This record gives sequence, structure tokens and C-alpha cells, in this order.
Amino acid sequence: MEFEKRKAATLSSLGAAETDKSPKGSLDTPIIPLLNVINRHPSYYTTSSCSGRISILSTPTSSTAHKKARGGSWLFITHDFADKDAVLDALFRVDDADASAQQCDVVFRFEPLIIAVECRDVASAQTIVSLAIAAGFRESGITSVGKRVIVGIRCSIRMEVPLGETGRVLVSTEYVEFLVGVANQKMEANRKRTDGFFQALLGNGFGGLGVAEMKDCAEINEVADSINGGVEQTQLEKTAIDGGLGASDCLPIAPMTIDGEPVERLFLWGHTACTVDDQKKVLVYGGFGGMGRHARRNDCLLLDPLGGALDVVKVENSPPPRLGHTASMVGKHMFVIGGRADPVNILNDVWVLDTVTNIWKQLECGGSAFAPRHRHAAAVVGSKIYIYGGLNNDTVFSSFHVLDTINLKWIEIPCSTDWPGARHSHAMVATESQLFIFGGCGTDKVLGELFSFDVRTHRWQKEQINGKVPRAQFSHLMFVYKHFIGIMGGCPVNKACKEIALADLKLRAWKHIPLNSAGKDLLVRSTANVVDDSLVIVGGGAACYAFGTKFSEPLTINLLPIISATGAISRNEKAQNCDVEKPYVSRSSDVPSNDSAEAVPQSHESSIESETGISHSFVLLERDFAKVGKDLLKKHGWLDLTRKAYSREDGKHICFPVTNKFCSLLHAEKSLEKTAPLSSDPLPTLCKLGATIIMNDAGEFRKPSHPPAKIMREAVASLLKRQDMAEDLLEELPARWERLGDIVVLPESSFKNKMWDSLGNELWSTVAKSLGARRLARQGRVASTGTRDSTLEILVGENGWVEHRENGIVYSFDATKCMFSWGNLSEKLRMAGMNCRDEVVVDLFAGIGYFVLPFLVRANAKLVYACEWNLNAIEALRRNLEANSVADRCIVLEGDNRLTAPKGVANRVNLGLLPTSELSWETAVRALRFFFFYFPYPIQSAFF
Repeated sequence: MEFEKRKAATLSSLGAAETDKSPKGSLDTPIIPLLNVINRHPSYYTTSSCSGRISILSTPTSSTAHKKARGGSWLFITHDFADKDAVLDALFRVDDADASAQQCDVVFRFEPLIIAVECRDVASAQTIVSLAIAAGFRESGITSVGKRVIVGIRCSIRMEVPLGETGRVLVSTEYVEFLVGVANQKMEANRKRTDGFFQALLGNGFGGLGVAEMKDCAEINEVADSINGGVEQTQLEKTAIDGGLGASDCLPIAPMTIDGEPVERLFLWGHTACTVDDQKKVLVYGGFGGMGRHARRNDCLLLDPLGGALDVVKVENSPPPRLGHTASMVGKHMFVIGGRADPVNILNDVWVLDTVTNIWKQLECGGSAFAPRHRHAAAVVGSKIYIYGGLNNDTVFSSFHVLDTINLKWIEIPCSTDWPGARHSHAMVATESQLFIFGGCGTDKVLGELFSFDVRTHRWQKEQINGKVPRAQFSHLMFVYKHFIGIMGGCPVNKACKEIALADLKLRAWKHIPLNSAGKDLLVRSTANVVDDSLVIVGGGAACYAFGTKFSEPLTINLLPIISATGAISRNEKAQNCDVEKPYVSRSSDVPSNDSAEAVPQSHESSIESETGISHSFVLLERDFAKVGKDLLKKHGWLDLTRKAYSREDGKHICFPVTNKFCSLLHAEKSLEKTAPLSSDPLPTLCKLGATIIMNDAGEFRKPSHPPAKIMREAVASLLKRQDMAEDLLEELPARWERLGDIVVLPESSFKNKMWDSLGNELWSTVAKSLGARRLARQGRVASTGTRDSTLEILVGENGWVEHRENGIVYSFDATKCMFSWGNLSEKLRMAGMNCRDEVVVDLFAGIGYFVLPFLVRANAKLVYACEWNLNAIEALRRNLEANSVADRCIVLEGDNRLTAPKGVANRVNLGLLPTSELSWETAVRALRFFFFYFPYPIQSAFF
């Protein structure tokens, strides 16, 4: 609501006749279409902008005033290409000015496009930043994520050259003409990038109405009415009335920031990915691509989508490298089937990875013959893996196999009516007892029908779902979320790839939701896994003879907006589901006997407590069917989240706590005959899974989770109470802290009251334990010395050496002696993304290797000179160079860089000192190669 109000007010001011606060007083004409496109989008509006300008700025000379506080005036300014005669006239007119006037510095400048955009949320900000970076505005980023999410669109092709002072211009007219030519070239590059950004916006869901038209837009009128006291209808309300997400609503694709291993390890296609660790992490296996030379892989990579951590799983007895295989999770085991080892070696082997021990094992499977194949599809129901189709040279399979992972036997299911036919590169998913297949390549065409298979009745069915059927496609993504089946990406690649087609299995209707992506992702042969309410997409890409190999970076899509519009419908359906006329639950004779399992009695009224009481009942399921049963209980609100599930002593069964609502359904049941007919109701599905009900078993209640700050407060409060100290001290506890490796670092202001000292080490051990820290420290002020040493104090632990991993690079340092800068992560990523393969880099303020290591490890610099005068930082730098195996390409120069830095060797010079590196500017220029080419003889330092 606040976002809409601010947007309405801003757009109203844009359309007003009054001048704005800029020196020009109005919008720059060259970018008005671009601003209109941004402002038309419901998730963005611009707050300030400049199309790019060439200028001569005169600022009062002052040794005390801050540079930005000096004021000044433009002697020349244009938002178009500069005319050299006009520039010379403006500049040398100043040279002849009255000498008694205030002395000013005169600077010639080129500044590229810059736009500040307020975004509705962080996801929207990530989307427009991705578009801007792809268009060449590589310094774009999110500048604020507080109450307002602000994005800056900008790049680095700026120029600033001092010309002298008023009355004393120190350069010739020829040099000024040269500068004008350089500035005009930069203006041309700026306009090309601006046009590219404009086209990228148009191609990714942005529209373009003029400012005046915007004022007449119904959406803005509604917001304006709300500002004046009217009532605005929220987007969620509109969506609920419309019955779904509107045609103009988009799901943003957000790039995932990867920590730990390099993101290039996930540059794959033809790989597989499964969720593990209670479906919170994604296990990636095999595929083509990876770091270094692209090839078929057999790596196991574990991705944490929430934290972005990527680790290599150390395994034993890995299968041969492959792509086009399938991987299926059954319990804690991942089964890999088939694939292609090389163009002539097609596989039909079966491997299993125990995700607990990380040991691979090749399986010998009997039963029906399973021919070698790749590009087939697999899905799991219970302990069985269903495989359909595939490809082997010119043979396209129509066979349907099931692998029983208990007895390790293949069974071929005969074809029946309405079967999908021969295909490869299709997708298949499972939900409850049904399999769904979509797309793929047949023997002569691309396919686009949705088929289902019921594993209970062994019947195929061509689904008839209302609405626009998705386009025919292959090598696409398919996933299950709630009661939706989602389809996206694939080939042929066109605009339809930028949407998700959703089959609503409750309403039996197709929905199509556009994706607001950066346009650079190629979702072909990718993988998709649902983690909580996010779709995690890994890999994808293609090889093109004209443009080379293209890979997609890992992405996430928030799926919650899909169901926000159907909340009312879902609630009504849940209410109806509670009124089941004839539920069926198996007797104890339907599952393997267990002495500790109490069978459901024929009459169990006394076993069930009131609706408001606490249920003590559990559902007993075989371990192989535990996931399916748990999902079914959770889906219908029958899983009691206040108690823990537990494993029976036999190790083969899991007990899930159930709610009173579930018990009430059992109480309403009058017949428990084994021969009762099955239906689509959920209780018969539990019956089919072999569920047994255990009454009056209280189990163990789940401990409610608390944030660390609350845990610390409770622990310290208990300590104060034992020491008979005032509880008022609790108000001084820190609310935030940082982590350096395994050290939790408290703020400098923490526990400064002298009364804390009486608790001694007991206080620090209590705090460390409550925060789950092996070592505890308190931050100190950065020393005001030239070496800017850290004064961090270790409270629990022996020393301050830590190891921090970032963007695949290891940084180790003594935190009590060296500070670590968190604020330059985006700049380190930018440096790492450069191509410095044949370049020499000089870093004048190397520190522990903040930028030295990205230049060497990721940007592949030929050689880096690292200048540093802090001996503690130098010790850490040398260790880091060895740890990252790049010591042979770095020369460490100890001492003042003004004395030690090399001259005339560098393609790039890095000046990374805060708050200013001005004292080393001359050193930086002298280190550049071009300087000695143009100035082979010493010149006066006053020139700088």
C-alpha cells in the first residue's frame, strides 16, 4: 500500500508543469521512453535519473571542505554529443576570467546513464538488476533494502580529468579536443547500452505508456483515490475475484547467490537433481559441463537453496560419468539408472548412493530385460521406480518398466488403451498414486499431451483439462506443487518458454503465468525441485556452433503467489474434505505384525478424546511408504506438528502423530471391512499404503523452535537469577551479531556494563552455548593507525585464526589482528567476473587478499603485484595464496606502495582503500603500462 502511494505521488510530480530539483529542471529527453517503460510496470517507479552527460565542472578550491560539499557550477554541460568548439569556448573563456574571482578547480567529465528505481520487493529488484547487468550496466545493484527497496542502474564508463584552475588551464587545446573525442565515444557506448536495456525491458514483461497516459491509467487512479481517503482494492483481493493470477501478473525468476564451491560447477545440462535432508537441500549428480573443460561428469554436489551453500560430496565408488540418466530418491537412497557415457556407449546399469554413508554401489537387477537408454523419465511411488520411454541411437522406446527397489527386479508393464506412445526427452512426475507424463519427442514430431497412469489400477488416461493446453515441447521442466502440476522451459525455445503452465488438479483447469526473467536463462535440460515454497532450478543450456556453449545459472522462483488467489477455494475444499462418508483404514492384519503396534479396535469410541483434547494416536507406515503417507497426512491437515514422528524398534516402520480431526474421521467409520471398495478419498489411499492406527501412544512432543536471541536471553536470565543480579541487565543484550568462520562476533557495545564483569567466564560460556558457538568474540574499533588493525577480543576459545569461504575462495586470517570487510562482496564478485587471462594487475592495498584472490582464482590474471604494509595482513595473504594454489602468480611487495609499487607494468591497478586512496593516485598512474608509453620521462607530480 505504501509503495503504491509513493509511486502515485512520484508519477504525479513527473507529469506536473513545475521544474524538478535537477539542474536542468526536467527529465532528459533521450530516456523518457525508458523511464515510461519502467514506470508502467506495477512493481517499479523511477525516483531520479540522468541519461548521461558531458560537462566541465568548476568547484571552489578548498583543502578542508569535503569534495561533495564544495558546491560549484557547470561551465559546460550537454546530454548529447559534445561540440569541441563549444567546449573550448566555455573552457578558455574561464581562463581569461577576472583573477580576483574565487579560485576554482576545473574538471572535464563524462558521466553515463544512472537511474534510481524503487521496487516493490527484493525479488523485483533482483529482476531489474539482472536485466541491467546483462545490458552492460555492470555496476547496477540494490542500494537499499530497508523500508524502501532502491536499485541503482549504472556502469563504469565514466571519465573525470582535471584541467587546472580558473585563470590557469594547464592543458592545450589539442588535448581538450582529444578529451572531447573520447567523451563522445563513451556517450555512444552509453546510448547503445541504454537502448539494449530498453529492449530487454520490452522483451521481459515491461510496457510503455507516456507520463501523461500514466496519469489516466486506472491503476494509478485507484491509488490516487486511496491517497485522498478512498479505499483501494488490494492485488490479492483482485486476484481472488478474478479466480487466479491475472494476465499481467508475473512470477519473478531470482538468480541464486552461491557460496562455497564456484557456481561454475552447476553449469550443467543433462544432469539430475533430487531433494535430500528432509527435502531442504538438492543433490546434483552427473551431466555435461562443469568447471574447466566441459565434459560428462560424475560429481555429487549438495546445494542448500536457502543459504546458497554449494559443497562437493566426497563419495566412494562413483559410477562412470554420464548424462541423460535419471536419479530417484527412495528413502535415503538415490537410484541412478541408464544414461549416455559417450555417443556410442548407452547405459542400462543401476547404481545406488547411500546418502548417509556416501557410498555408491552398482546393483544387479533381475526380472524383465531393461534395454540401454538415455533421455528417459522416472518417478517414484512408494518403494518402486517407474521408467517410461527413452532413446538409443535411432530407437525411440515406448516401453514402461518398474523397478522394485526391495527385491531389485524389473517388471515391464504391458501397453494398454490411451498409452502415451514412443517418446524421449519427456518429463514424468508422481503425486499420490498417479504418474503424469507430458511432452517429449516422438518418432516424427514434438508431443504436447498430458497423460496419467494410476499405479493401483494400471490404467493410462489422456487427461482432458479445461483451458489452453501448453505448447508441444521437449527437454522441459515438470514439477508438483500442492495440487498443481507445473510445466516450463524446454524446446523449441521461444517466448512461450518464459511462462509456467499450471494444471490445477482440483479445478481441472490450465493456468499460464508469465515469468519475469532476465532473459538470459535457457531452461533446456534443466532440473526443478520444490523446496518449501520455492522452485529451485539448476543447470540447463545448449551448444551453438555460432555462439559456443551456453549455461544457465541456478535460479529460484517463489511459488506462493500461485496459491494466494485460490486460498478461499482451498479453505472450502478442506472443509468439505473433513466430511468423508466412508473412510477405510486397514486392520492390523493388513501389515506385517508388530508386537508393539496396537490394532484399531472395531469399536474405539473410548480411545478418542474430544475435539478440543490432545490426540495420542499415530499412523504406522512402512519406511518405504513413509514419505508418501506423511505428505498425504500433511496435505489434509492430519499431521500433528506439535509431536515428533519416530522410528519403531524394528527399523522398518515410522509412526506419524495425527490430529483429532483424523481421529474424528475414524470415529465416524462404521465398517472396516478389508474388502471395502477403494475410491479417490485420502483414507483409502492410506489403506492401500498399508497404514495401521496406534491409539493412546503419546509419543514425544516437539519442542517449539526459538530464535537464538530468545535462547540467549533465557540462558542469561537464568544465570542472573542464580547470581541474584538485576534482570534489568537483560535489556543490554545484543540483538544482532556476525559470524567469522566458527567465531560468533558480538557488537562492540555488548556487555559493557561493569556489573557483567562479576560473572566472569561463566557469562561468556553461557552466551556461546546459547548461540551454538565454539568460539565467541567481541568486536572492537578498527585501529586508527595506517595499518587499520583489528582490536577484536576473543572471549571463548584460544586464538583468532579463522577460515572464511566465499565465492569458491578461501580467506584465512587472525581476526584479532586483521579486519575482514563484509561490505565489498559485490565488488569482489565483479572483479572475479572479469577476464584478466593475459593481464598484469597491481593491487596497491592488498590486505589479506580481498581482491588479489578473485583476480587470480576466478579472473585468471597472469600476474598480480600485491602491495601491503600491514605485517599481520601479509602473513594471512601468503597463507591464502598457498591455500588457493595461486602463490606462483603473485608477487607480494611489503611496505609503503608509494615506494614498492612497480612502474609501467600493469593492465589494471586496484585502489581499494577506504575512505580514500587519493595519496596513491600518482602511484597507480605510474604503475600503468600506457603511462610510460606516453610519458617516458619524469614529469612534475603537480600534474596529478
